[in-house]
Amino acid sequence: MSRNITASFLIILFLAACSHQDKTSNLSSRPTYKIGYMICNSEKETLHRFIPLSKYLGDKLGVNFETIAIDTINFTKENSKLDFTHTNSLLYIILNRFNGVEVLAAERKGSLGLRSQGIILARKDSGLTKLSDLKGKSMIFGPMLAPTGFMAQVDIMQKAGIDPENDLARYTIPNGSFKHEKVVYGVMYGKYDAGSIPIDDLETMAADDRIDRNDFIIIGRNEPIPYCNFGVTQKIDADLARRFKEAVLAITPQDTVEINGERIKVLERALVDGYADIKDADFDAVREMAKRTNMPPYQKY
Repeated sequence: MSRNITASFLIILFLAACSHQDKTSNLSSRPTYKIGYMICNSEKETLHRFIPLSKYLGDKLGVNFETIAIDTINFTKENSKLDFTHTNSLLYIILNRFNGVEVLAAERKGSLGLRSQGIILARKDSGLTKLSDLKGKSMIFGPMLAPTGFMAQVDIMQKAGIDPENDLARYTIPNGSFKHEKVVYGVMYGKYDAGSIPIDDLETMAADDRIDRNDFIIIGRNEPIPYCNFGVTQKIDADLARRFKEAVLAITPQDTVEINGERIKVLERALVDGYADIKDADFDAVREMAKRTNMPPYQKY
């Protein structure tokens, strides 16, 4: 009887090994495509968020997707190596104009869904209540290529007759990772009088109990504009682009993927609520804002 048990055990091991070998063989025989993800807060955080999403999409389409985290300032240089992109709306209009990238789907997140809004905030006890109060004050902006962390706020101020270069006492853009959070903390601890961030970052930090939203006052906000999105480069055929888009739009909060023995909820890890259909024309408001603020791809030196 012990011989039978041993034989059965060996058969199970053999079948398991064959199954693992088949899965490995199937993965290695798949074509590989590269998705370039704009670094959001840090390279490590970006990879942590989006590797499961890439794996999930690859399994759905029967291909391998390589996840590549790229800094915003390097995206145009790296675009020729990519098949799909995941960027903010300002980077999209740059890549669309100069590299022919076409939008596929927009990220849904926070109270505004597939759009975001740039806000200028101050401490509630700062005495600042309106945009004109910024004259002679200090300010901390988000990254320069963040449409609702820098560009939108410059647009807000210019419309109110405030020139950030001449009317502020001083301003800065933080270095390193998690720049948007550094803006909030810079204002919260009184190092700067006001700061500019996307509203969803304020919502996220408040939801995580890292800040008390009641400690702040919003003294300016722009019109909501599209934010992060998936795009496709010109090297990808229309059928694969269509199937990629369909797979992205179909993801639900219940969808999971297995990585290293861990079952991960794809949207939860990516920190998004889902994805929505969007057209290139929806980014025209971003283009007009870029023109008004002398930002790429329309800057005039």
